[in-house]
Amino acid sequence: MATAAPTIPAAHPGLASPPKHWSEPLPAHALDHIPGESGWPLVGNTFRMLADPHGFAQRMYATYGPVYKNRAFGRWNVGLIGADANELMLFDREKLFSSEQGWGPVLDKLFPRGLMLIDFDHHRADRRALSIAFKPGPMRHYADALNRGIAEQVQQWGQASGGAQMQFYPAIKKLTLDLAADSFIGLPLGPEAQQINRAFTDMVQASVAPIRKPLPGTLMRKGVQGREFLVEYFTAETLRRRAEGGGQDMFSQFATATHEDGSLMPVDAVVDHMNFLMMAAHDTITSSATSLVWLLAKNREWQEKLRQEVLAITGGMGRPLAYDDLGKLELTEMAFKEALRLIPPVPSTPRRALRSFEYAGYTIPAGAQVGINAHLVHHQEEHWPDPMRFDPMRFTPEMVKARHKYAWVPFGGGAHMCLGLHFAYMQVKILMAHVLTRYDIQIEDGYAPEWQPWPIPQPRDGLKITFKPL
Repeated sequence: MATAAPTIPAAHPGLASPPKHWSEPLPAHALDHIPGESGWPLVGNTFRMLADPHGFAQRMYATYGPVYKNRAFGRWNVGLIGADANELMLFDREKLFSSEQGWGPVLDKLFPRGLMLIDFDHHRADRRALSIAFKPGPMRHYADALNRGIAEQVQQWGQASGGAQMQFYPAIKKLTLDLAADSFIGLPLGPEAQQINRAFTDMVQASVAPIRKPLPGTLMRKGVQGREFLVEYFTAETLRRRAEGGGQDMFSQFATATHEDGSLMPVDAVVDHMNFLMMAAHDTITSSATSLVWLLAKNREWQEKLRQEVLAITGGMGRPLAYDDLGKLELTEMAFKEALRLIPPVPSTPRRALRSFEYAGYTIPAGAQVGINAHLVHHQEEHWPDPMRFDPMRFTPEMVKARHKYAWVPFGGGAHMCLGLHFAYMQVKILMAHVLTRYDIQIEDGYAPEWQPWPIPQPRDGLKITFKPL
């Protein structure tokens, strides 16, 4: 549905200024003019959304159009659907939206003050300081570490399974944690790995727990305990890195990062950013690598095309993919982008309106919780003909140029574009270089795993595949 460019009225009738914190709700009447559903008493649509978030969003869009309201997780939210909505919110020319207050209800107890949960000047200053970890020098170091770690583990997968069926998701989840220990932290974690992995898993699951208070026995309590463990761990490590001098790993780069005036980033800020970025990289790469492997197992002609591309560049089985050769894997990158389209690791994105604005004929009041839905837009036929079909050719330069720039947003956009997106491309390309030159990825005829769609997609059965040695 086409929409006009947004305009910004002075204020919504009856609401002179927004509440100053996301915990302060809008007046009950502020969203009366927006169509939508309140759901069941007390719980709203929370359990309907958790049961089938994509189906729920599609039904709301089909019923109410590109703007609708929905009560879930104890508050009203306004859905803004479409590539134009993605551009409005992510590019945010007018600085209308707070990412901190948007993610606050979901992540404030778990990942406060992470890069995604700060705004404007604070965000720009910290992002600039942290970007040193993604410069060519450190990235070359990460590429070497990734090649070593992935080659060793991928070879073990074949030996351990003996050509039998295995569960890919838990295997790649363990690998991404091990890689994070090496590339991100620069330490062989050993027995600590399982505890760190558990802490991150608990925090992610708590982010969409229906009970939002850390009461005993709840998912939120487990998530808060996971955060407490990681804060203690990363605080001690930050102090140690500063005392002993930094290294090339990401954590050392963060620990010694400075602002424009030369001052070191505060220790608690380093800890918060490391906690958030470690989670983001660990869980989102696990999800996106799993979806790509599934789609290549299902679409065997594309698996072979990628295999031949990798062999032509690396020269043979198991050889490392050089940092300078990453850009040559064009088909592999296109296939990865198509996997991110079909199964985006962050299906939806929240913000909070700092001022009133208009979209698609509706005035959205200051203080409203608003959100876009990448998964829904990634499957709209107006941008993606035959949207359920896996077709990496959608990402040729010509096709990309002809499409709305914000029809594909797995890494967000604007000032909050994912800081680690090039690291994600690098890790997945290196993974494909080692997997596809060693194995034929196979699945049983008719196999179609059920995916847990939220908060970060994963196959409920772990993705049953076979790595058959070539």
